[in-house]
Amino acid sequence: MLPEAFLSRMRQQLGEEYPAFLESLERPRAVALRFRPGKGAPPELPFVTGQVPWEPMGRYYSPDARPGLHPFHEAGVYYLQEASAMAPVTLLDPQPGERICDLCAAPGGKSTQIAGRMAGQGFLLCNEVNPKRAKILSRNVERMGVSNALVTNEHPQTLARHLPEWFDRVLVDAPCSGEGMFRKEEAAVTDWSPETVQMCARRQGEILNSAAALLRPGGRLVYSTCTFAPEEDEGAVAVFLESHPEFEPETVAAPWFVPGENGSCRMWPHKLLGEGHFAAVLRKVGGEEREIGYQAGERLPKPWETFVRETGISLPNGQGVTFGSRLFWVPEGTPELKGLRVMRPGLELGELKKERLEPAHALALWLRDCANTVCYPWDSRELAGFLHGEVLPIHRRGWCLVQADGYSIGWGKGDGTVLKNHYPKGLRR
Repeated sequence: MLPEAFLSRMRQQLGEEYPAFLESLERPRAVALRFRPGKGAPPELPFVTGQVPWEPMGRYYSPDARPGLHPFHEAGVYYLQEASAMAPVTLLDPQPGERICDLCAAPGGKSTQIAGRMAGQGFLLCNEVNPKRAKILSRNVERMGVSNALVTNEHPQTLARHLPEWFDRVLVDAPCSGEGMFRKEEAAVTDWSPETVQMCARRQGEILNSAAALLRPGGRLVYSTCTFAPEEDEGAVAVFLESHPEFEPETVAAPWFVPGENGSCRMWPHKLLGEGHFAAVLRKVGGEEREIGYQAGERLPKPWETFVRETGISLPNGQGVTFGSRLFWVPEGTPELKGLRVMRPGLELGELKKERLEPAHALALWLRDCANTVCYPWDSRELAGFLHGEVLPIHRRGWCLVQADGYSIGWGKGDGTVLKNHYPKGLRR
């Protein structure tokens, strides 16, 4: 049962379209996934049913399927993401080489979508204020093999003080009352109230103020929610523009968006295959660009150099840093982050254990190939055993990259008779 206060407002909001809206909430919801561009051409999968119109890598899939259990999911070949939730990144239009901030990033769908558009070039900051959700965000960034992203666990105001007017594009996919998710999540219905809408609107205004401070002059800000509430959508944008004369709205024109005022647009569940979504595109026309200090790189220790020689891998543009015994590769032009809570400072390369290096699972998921590789069909007994943690009877020596139909999924280490399993214990089935 939907709240009566919500239904009454939607009746006024939609007018003659209200019956079609109500009917759409009774239909089974469309489910979708998004392929990762860096993994090559999307594979042919029997459960994929059609193209998501606003995202080139987005596909609908059969509701009966369970793609989260497929080995390709573990290999980061695709991310399960609601179709309408893919639209804000399309509006953000990230480009390779830019500096981009996803300010409210957990669980990571939009961050990994941005990373796919950036093609490993540039700097992506993925932030989440909630520590538990920040850990989930970090795991998803790792699973999707992102090499040029850092994950922080900070309040947006703190980031704004550290990195004023530094980003080319900022996405604010704001915490909201979740009305667009009523069909998808029962908790969204039970947690809803008019007071929640008002509380969310106040919080959204604070986040938008921080986003404004992070964006450079000429940069693009996209604000999005998954709610229908005008107070959180058009109202939040109007309040922001009134207090930020340095921003102006940009026109959004696309067949799947219903355009509104101040650069805003809506996606309605009775007009497309997806849930409800709102977005607004704003450009910063005034301000003063700031100089930011940059993080210095380090020469990585000999065990890493030995590993590189043995595996023949090459890394993208960037620089090495160490955090205790762990080695990371950070993008070129990474700003000085001292004083910030950094959950993931870049692509994890491995961990030093005495005088040897144990390569990170994140590195395996990023790699497409190395000198020592073994590949199994995704539905083979051998790959299923590997994902369970079993050793593989292969006469190899040294670190070996294990793949599923050409998609890297983890490390094994051969002693000449078997390949010892280094698939993370927490991920084993």
